[in-house]
Amino acid sequence: MAVRKAADGTQDEVVDHPLEDDAPTDLSAQEHEQVEEHRNLRPLAVYEVIRREGVEELRRPVASLWWSGLAAGLSIGFSVVAEGALHAHLPDAPWRPIIESIGYSLGFLIVILGRYQLFTEITLTAVLPVLADPTRTALAALARIWGVVFAANMVGTAIFAALLSTRVILPAEIDAGILALSRELATLTPTDALVRGIVAGWLIATVAWLLPSAEHSRVIIIVALTGLISLLQLSHVVSGSVEIFYLTALGEIGLGKALGGFILPLLVGNMIGGSALFALLAYGQVKDEMKDDEAAAPPAGSRKPAPAQTRQEKPALPNPGRQPAKNVSRETMT
Repeated sequence: MAVRKAADGTQDEVVDHPLEDDAPTDLSAQEHEQVEEHRNLRPLAVYEVIRREGVEELRRPVASLWWSGLAAGLSIGFSVVAEGALHAHLPDAPWRPIIESIGYSLGFLIVILGRYQLFTEITLTAVLPVLADPTRTALAALARIWGVVFAANMVGTAIFAALLSTRVILPAEIDAGILALSRELATLTPTDALVRGIVAGWLIATVAWLLPSAEHSRVIIIVALTGLISLLQLSHVVSGSVEIFYLTALGEIGLGKALGGFILPLLVGNMIGGSALFALLAYGQVKDEMKDDEAAAPPAGSRKPAPAQTRQEKPALPNPGRQPAKNVSRETMT
C-alpha cells in the first residue's frame, strides 16, 4: 500500500498494482518525484478538475455571472478586431487565413485566461456536474447559468458591435477588413451555421478539457484550437454575434434575420457540439471508473484513514440539505 500526494495537497492510499513490481529500483527519491511530475493526469482526474470548476460556477450569484459574462462578450470582440486588422494589412495570399486565425484567438485568450464566463466554455464545465447528479435542482442551476451567461454575452457583443459601427474608433482600413469578414459569415445558410457551430462547440469543449493537463502550454492550446475555428471557417455563437450585430447596426441585415438566421443556429450547434456530444463522451469514458472507485471504498463501520490522508469530499451541487448521489473524490490526481 502506497501513499500518494494529490493535486490539492491531501494524501491518499493507493493499492499497489502487480505491474509496479517491474518498476526500476535504482532511481533516487528525486528522480521518482520527477517521474511523478511528468505523468499525465488520468481522464478521471481531468474530469474531476473540470467537474469541480463546474460546481463552483453553478454556485455563483447571478450578479457575478452577469458581469463576468458581459466582460466576456466585450472582450471576445477583440477576436474580430484582430482578425479584421490582419485581413486588412496582409496581402491577398493563400497563407493569409493562417495568420488571420492567430488574430482570431486574441479574444479567447483574454476571456479564458481572464476567467470570464463564456457561454460555449460552460457548455462543458457546467454540464459535467449535472451529468453526475441529474437532479431537478441541478438542472435548474444549469438553466440559470446558461440563460444569464448567454444573455450577458449577447449584450456585450451587441455593445461592442454598436461601437464598431460608429467607425470612429478604428482606422478605415481595419473597419473595411472587419466588414469583409462579417459579410463572409452572413453568406451562411441556417443549416450551414448549425453544422459549423457543432464542430466549433466541440473545439471549445476540447480546450476546456485539455487545460487541466496543460500546465505550461495553455496559451498554445487556446491559440491552436480557437484559431482552427477561424481557419476552417467554422462558426462560434459569441464571436460570430459580434460580426452579425455589426452588420445589423450598419443596416445590412435585419434584426429578425440576425437572431433567427444566424444566432439561433449557431447557439444550437455550439450546444450540440459542446454538451450533447463532447460532454457525454467525456462523462462516458470515466463513468465506469467512478463506479469501480465506489466499489473499492471501505465498508461502513470500518476504520477510516487519518484526516491527513483523507481526500476532501466531493463538493455538492447547489442543493442545500442534499448530499450528492455519487462520490468520485477518492480518486487521486497525479
